Amino acid sequence: MTVMKMIHFLVYNMERRKVMANRKGIRSGTSSCFLQAVAMAAALAGAVAGCATAKVAPVETPTASAAAFLGKDFALLTPGDIGKGQSGLRYFNPKTQWRNYSKIIIEPVTFWGDATGKISPPDQQALATYFRGAMEKEFAERFQLVEMPAPGVMRLQVAITDAEAANPGLRTVSLVVPQVRILNAVQSMATGKMVFAGGLQAEMKLTDAMTGETLCAAVGRGLGGGSIKAAGQWKWGDAENAMDLFAKRGAANLYGLTSGAATPADLPLPDK
Repeated sequence: MTVMKMIHFLVYNMERRKVMANRKGIRSGTSSCFLQAVAMAAALAGAVAGCATAKVAPVETPTASAAAFLGKDFALLTPGDIGKGQSGLRYFNPKTQWRNYSKIIIEPVTFWGDATGKISPPDQQALATYFRGAMEKEFAERFQLVEMPAPGVMRLQVAITDAEAANPGLRTVSLVVPQVRILNAVQSMATGKMVFAGGLQAEMKLTDAMTGETLCAAVGRGLGGGSIKAAGQWKWGDAENAMDLFAKRGAANLYGLTSGAATPADLPLPDK
């Protein structure tokens, strides 16, 4: 039985038990067996209750058109350690004097590759606007946002190369109903992705705004996590959570580099 069919079965079976209990004059949920089952399910669900709304995941191999966003820098990328929270592919210029930078230009987010064909123009605009807004919010807390190149200014360019919408109704059920939540956790451990969840893959390039020299580049993928906060979202809620994660970690990690508190080998820094 597939995960989707099993979830439908569990929801149907719970509703059927309620109807039968009502017909017998028994208040739903008062039988000791049923209470024990719910208690066990809740206890097991607690193991994943502290999950985040989004998590990093292995990247899908970028298509030629998607890789074109990074141009020659794509060949410089090497695999990151997903288990440590690193981007799937990344590059840091060993010659970069990070402490020379304190300002940043954040360019409008664009769509590249297959994402341009499978996502409607209004949704593309909404996602691109959200992503840039998330980055401006996070980076403004640590850097001066500017619009013109000058010494000490970095330029951040980001492209969305893939985005997957969640199934809002079933996504909510998979996070709220204890039995289904446990099944979803098992699915995630087996495949790395929670059933009915959405996500997003993006490419990033950071350059010296004056010289155009590449300082670092990365390809990252974020997927919807197991947090109960992800329930009740719209179809692009998981993608937005992934953008929030990228923006928050990106700003914190870059500040760690420019402040001298960290080196590329230390990244990512612990979430706060």
